[in-house]
Amino acid sequence: MTDSFRKTVTGEASAFGIELSEDKLSKLYSYYRMVVEKNKVMNLTAITDEQEFAIKHIADSMAIVKAGEEITSLLSDKGARLIDVGTGAGMPGIIIKIIFPDINMVLFDSLKKRLNFLDEVTAELGLKGISTLHGRAEDIGRDPKFRESFDIAVSRAVANLSTLSEYCLPLLKKGGVFLPYKSGDVEEELGDSEKAVRVLGGKFKKLIKYNIPDTDMGRSLIIIEKTGSTPTKYPRKAGIPSKEPLK
Repeated sequence: MTDSFRKTVTGEASAFGIELSEDKLSKLYSYYRMVVEKNKVMNLTAITDEQEFAIKHIADSMAIVKAGEEITSLLSDKGARLIDVGTGAGMPGIIIKIIFPDINMVLFDSLKKRLNFLDEVTAELGLKGISTLHGRAEDIGRDPKFRESFDIAVSRAVANLSTLSEYCLPLLKKGGVFLPYKSGDVEEELGDSEKAVRVLGGKFKKLIKYNIPDTDMGRSLIIIEKTGSTPTKYPRKAGIPSKEPLK
């Protein structure tokens, strides 16, 4: 592990109030190296520079702790279940799992090759209580094995909030929480998604705006609570939520 990686990641973690053990820090570095190596043959991320990766991927994923003590307590609960929807290269899921090893986690994506890589990562890092799931969000949201079975859903996927809500809210139990990671300016998107969230059984609870520590990168973490059951007709058929978002 390089000194610069250690200094940056521990500094970012400390700014978020996270203490990283040597084991967790080592796993974060190993994960970074595995992503960079696999990126030579598979498109996982445009960010491969060590410092950029530490800030824009690792620190950004850590920001889940900004959601508050209630969420961080849930992340430390061995009985709780979290799904990372559209996990891609494993962010924020892998980073969250390394920091909160007790959470039961599912990494969900529509591209099997990415999930095969993440299976390699979890085996190499010795992560337990984590699995991968392949499919389309519209189909998984209707599957009785997964529908309304998770306590937390997270997503850094690039999609509008109405579409993400239709993917994620059907997967949450009543009382569960959807935490989409967004760029700094989300007010218009929040307004456009108000109907979708309500129809799908959710309720906006809080918008948390922050900068990634030691940068001018403005980010937003949205807290959406699942307050009621999602109507059985949602999610709609594959492709419709992205083409015709609920507004």
